[in-house]
Amino acid sequence: MEITCYRNSEIRREPLVLSATVYNAAHLLLEHSKEGVVFVPIRSMQYLAVIDREEIIFLDGTNKNWVEIAWQNFCPQQRTALTEPVPYEAVHYNLNSNEIMKRLLGEFPQALRALAAKDVPLSIARIIKLGRNQA
Repeated sequence: MEITCYRNSEIRREPLVLSATVYNAAHLLLEHSKEGVVFVPIRSMQYLAVIDREEIIFLDGTNKNWVEIAWQNFCPQQRTALTEPVPYEAVHYNLNSNEIMKRLLGEFPQALRALAAKDVPLSIARIIKLGRNQA
């Protein structure tokens, strides 16, 4: 799947931290992706999150190709343990983005968990019957 995204002028940028659970889950899904990008539907908000190596962007279902908010400049190297939160910057492209951001912080982790549950690798196990050595 390929989509073209557009951005309005940046309205504001704020430093935040993302929980380790959410950051690690997003990057685990990204590692499993063959295309180098992950599309996460946030059904409760009618939004689509797009995760790539550099950022996570959020697209509104009504303005499908326009980025509402982008989470950028993740700094996982600043943490000393995988369980520590990761600093990043939230870039707002919409005047209503404060309310959207509050909802995303609650809904995005749930959408990630739902997608990760579908991403469980399945493999077929075979039992090989070994014969006894008759020595």
